[in-house]
Order: sequence, then C-alpha cells, then structure tokens
Amino acid sequence: MKTLLSLCDWLPPDFGAVGQYALAACRERAAAGERVTLVGLTSGPGREETAEIGAGRLRVVRLHAPAYDRADFRSRALWTLRTNLRLVARAAREMAGADEVLFAGAPPFLLHLLVPANLLFARPLTYRITDFHPECLMAELGRVPASLRWFHRLTLFLRRRVDRFEVLGEDQRRRLLEIGIEPGRIALVRDDSPVPIPPGTEPLPLPAELAGRRVLLYSGNFGVAHDDATFVEGYTRHHREGSGRVALWLNATGAKADRVEAALRARGLPVHRGRPVPLADLARLLVTPAAHLITLRDEFVGYVLPSKVYGCIASGRQVLFVGSEESDVDLLCRERMPAGRYQRVEVRDVEGVAAALEGIGS
Repeated sequence: MKTLLSLCDWLPPDFGAVGQYALAACRERAAAGERVTLVGLTSGPGREETAEIGAGRLRVVRLHAPAYDRADFRSRALWTLRTNLRLVARAAREMAGADEVLFAGAPPFLLHLLVPANLLFARPLTYRITDFHPECLMAELGRVPASLRWFHRLTLFLRRRVDRFEVLGEDQRRRLLEIGIEPGRIALVRDDSPVPIPPGTEPLPLPAELAGRRVLLYSGNFGVAHDDATFVEGYTRHHREGSGRVALWLNATGAKADRVEAALRARGLPVHRGRPVPLADLARLLVTPAAHLITLRDEFVGYVLPSKVYGCIASGRQVLFVGSEESDVDLLCRERMPAGRYQRVEVRDVEGVAAALEGIGS
C-alpha cells in the first residue's frame, strides 16, 4: 500500500481554500487505497484523527497555530518561519517512510525547509504550487531590493530539486517553463468547487441593505494580488452615471476588503460587508447573488489563480472578471460557462466595468 505525506496550512473548519482542497484530495487518495497522513494547522486545540476510507486510511494531524497580523510584514515573516519549522518537525517521522511527500504553496516557503530536510530521506517531492513565493512579494513591491533578488535565486535553485510539480492552471505552467523546469515534471491538476451545488440549492437571505438590488458578490480573500481600483471607479460610475441597480456584497477578508468598503462608504455607495461563511453554508451563499466578482492584477497572472473561480462557475450565476485574458480565470470561465454569462474587463478599464454592471443590472 502506497504511503503519502501531505502538508498544507489551515484545515477546515478554519477558513482557507488550500486546506479545503488538500483535505478533499487526501480523502480521494485514501479511498483509492493509500495510507495518507495530512499535517496542517488549526486555530483550535491541536489534535489527531484517523479514519478508514475505502481501501485506505487517512490520518489528519492538526497543529495549533496562533493568529497574526497579516498587515505587519515582520509579524507575518516570523509566523511563517515558526509555523513551517513546526510543520516540518512534526512531519519528519512520517517523511522517513513516505513513498511521496506532497506539499502546498501555503504556508509559503515550505520549499526552503523541505528540500534541505529531504537530503536525509531522499523521498520523491511533489510541489502543488498554489501561489508563487517570493514572486508575489516581488510583484507587490514593484521595486525589488537586492536581498529579495538573492532570495529569489535561492528559491529557483531549490525548485529545481523538486521531482514533480502540480499546477492549477496553464498560466502557472508557463511560469515554471520560463524558469527552466522541464515540461515532463509539470502536471496540470485542476481544483473543483470546494462544495457540491446541487440543483435547487436554497439561497441565503439577502442582507436588508441590499433589498431590491441586483447583488454582486465578492467572497473570499481580497488581498494584494486583487485589483480594487478599477472596480471601485467603475462601480462609482455605474451609480452616478448609470442605472445604479447593482449593489456589492463584500463577503471577504484581507487588506483590500477593508479598503474597498471604506472607499464605497465614503462615496455613499451601497455595500454590505460580511465575513466568510461556514463551509456548510457555502453552496447556499454561492447561489444567492445575481453575479460574482473576481479580480486579479496583471502583475500576478500565473503567480496567483483565485480559487474562488471554481465555486463561482459551479453556482450557475454570472461572473464578472476584472483581469487579463492570460489568466486561467478567463480560460476556465470561457470553457465552462454558457455564452452571455461571463464578462471580462481589463484592469484600468473603468468604463468597461460600468458597462458590465449595467448588463448585470438589466
């Protein structure tokens, strides 16, 4: 029986798409007859659970991790280092006997500990490269200091020591090919909607302040990789020069979520601010709005693929994407959505966003 060790960040019920997908993938592999150990994080007490699934077995190890200030770079860096050390130390005993070690891109920089640790164990390493780090930080900064350029070169050196990569999209495959990873070491492994959405799924009640409006939902993380300025200006134009029928339900976390809410309230525009719902209510949330909003800055194409795209598509609702046609968000929506249900607008095309909102509001 094959033995798999998998590492990731936050596991359900904590909020985090990477952990949701990692747990689902580990269950599938256990059901196929593998012995699987998944090591991840929890905001609650640490614990271990083992279950027989199909012909295999799944053991889930949750390590307690404290919250931290995402806006504070030093706090975020120290948390990442300490957490990664704990994850690798806890997984070391399973790593020695694993037939495969699969690790995600979250927490970031697990690569920098696992590759050196694997000198002791010589296990096949599979990197499911969700977000690219430090490329995301480099894109965020714009002007890259020499120390970060050196760290990036170290990262490329370590990536070339990984046996196999799983990418979420063709845009990510292109990024790996650009840095010299051989095509045969890269496999495209798509995610899917984190929850099934059967026909007849009952929507959640609309917030009272959105009553009578066509609701546009932004759900999930709204961080540095996501464009906010184009949407805010286009939404403003829709309300001041257009029909103003669309209202935003901002069910999100992240620095950009706070910024968008503050900007819209300062302009007197309709917005309801919520927080991510429990996984049990996610399907109902996804079918509630008239349309979903996804945004991505051009600098992050191929480095970040917003995982929310799968649930948005599965919901059957319209999708407005503010971002590049080079992103797999565009590819997935064009391939999987009926004509007329998907609109894409370039970043900085304020008029295009306003026009798209008029279409959603009609």
